[in-house]
Amino acid sequence: MASHRIAFKVSGTVQGVGFRDFTQKRATEHDVKGWVKNTHCGRVEGEAQGTEDSLQKFLKDINNGPRHAHVVKLEKKEIAPKDGEVEFGFMKTSESGYEAMQ
Repeated sequence: MASHRIAFKVSGTVQGVGFRDFTQKRATEHDVKGWVKNTHCGRVEGEAQGTEDSLQKFLKDINNGPRHAHVVKLEKKEIAPKDGEVEFGFMKTSESGYEAMQ
C-alpha cells in the first residue's frame, strides 16, 4: 500500500481540551505515524502518514475532536512521505510551521 503524508492544522478551541492526546489515540487506532503539537498562536498542528484510507478516517476523527474541543477549521496539504517513523508522538509547543511546509 502506498504511503501518503499530510501536514494538518486545526483551528478553534483545541488547546487545554485533550486534543493532542485524542489525536495520538486516533492515529494509533488507524495505524497512522507522525506527530502533533500545540502552537503559540493557539492552534494544533502536525504531520500524519499512512494509507489514503487510514488518513481519511484519522482526519474525520480529528475534525470532530474530543468532547470539549470545538474545531472551527481543519486544513491539510500533501507533503513528502518520511521513512523510519515507528509511532505517532508529541512535539514541543512552538511557532507554527504549517505555512512553510511544501
